[in-house]
Amino acid sequence: MKLDRTSFITLIAVMGAALVLALLNQMTAAASAAHVPTYVIALAGKYLCFAMLALAVDLVWGFAGILSLGHAAFFALGGYAMGMYLMRQIGTRGVYGNPNLPDFMVFLGWKALPWYWTGFEWFGFAILMAMLVPAVLAGVFGWLAFRSRVTGVYLSIITQALTYALLLAFFRNDMGFGGNNGMTDFKDILGFNVQADSTRSALLVISAVVLCGQFLLARFVVDSRFGKILIAVRDTESRTRFLGYRPESYKLVVWVLSAIMAGIGGALYVPQVGIINPSEFAPGNSIEAVIWVAVGGRGTLVGAILGAIIVNFGKTWFTGALPEVWLYALGAMFIFVTLFLPRGVMGLVRTSAPKEPEPETPAVAAAHEVTG
Repeated sequence: MKLDRTSFITLIAVMGAALVLALLNQMTAAASAAHVPTYVIALAGKYLCFAMLALAVDLVWGFAGILSLGHAAFFALGGYAMGMYLMRQIGTRGVYGNPNLPDFMVFLGWKALPWYWTGFEWFGFAILMAMLVPAVLAGVFGWLAFRSRVTGVYLSIITQALTYALLLAFFRNDMGFGGNNGMTDFKDILGFNVQADSTRSALLVISAVVLCGQFLLARFVVDSRFGKILIAVRDTESRTRFLGYRPESYKLVVWVLSAIMAGIGGALYVPQVGIINPSEFAPGNSIEAVIWVAVGGRGTLVGAILGAIIVNFGKTWFTGALPEVWLYALGAMFIFVTLFLPRGVMGLVRTSAPKEPEPETPAVAAAHEVTG
């Protein structure tokens, strides 16, 4: 795998920014002009987790042609897995002092911990579930959808229906996940105070490392022979099928991988924001993720990261300065990008950069790959 200059700069920028912010938070006095407040650390960590979700969406939309309007479901499931671990760490420090049951279960009259909470007292198990549960859901859904050759807008609508169904299910108190209020009041993660500045700074750096790792994995996938065939499936699925390949198999693999990436992002998101509730399943969150990718540049991977950070930074600024116009600004941004920047921000970067000779376009390379 060979990284281009843009990818290399992106990795350096993500890691460098995270390390600088963490060091300025930990190594400077609160009264210093160079000090970075803890809330900025939490915001930056949240942006990086959103970038993981955007990267997952770009992998399936930009390179497989699967427009998912339900990827927030995988992100939220990973978040709930981490939330369950964090709730088990509270123990007797909860409001009701019950060593086994979370406060919301005591309040609702539960007498015993449900069987599906077993094992979540261990961090490793929670991380495994944050990947396995989204993977299983994606695998079952993808196998049913792709083998039936559901594509285009129909698949997009089904993915949106999936996340909405999960939203309604997790709102129910009898599901055992906190109902409408969800899970909050977390205390520790791996024995460290989750509210401490040092823990938040560490989570920011870990999020940056994981995001860079996911980016490298995604880049390896799309640059491999598998990725070339995936692009061929995106551009001419019927012709690829005619050549003897099974497009549904390639779609299923990248779909499951994308769900795992989103689940990991959700698991890192929860300890940094301090809460997980059914609103994370809202279809609007999945649509926003698509907008992030479109703004940054679909099919570039780098653009997904850039778009997630730009849009969410804008959301933070607008909701503080002009909260009543944020949704209009988001809609206007999407319309502007659609009309004037079809390749997103990365399209501007590539247009302004000096052109280098390219032996063949991605589509031609994909065609050569599948035909041998």
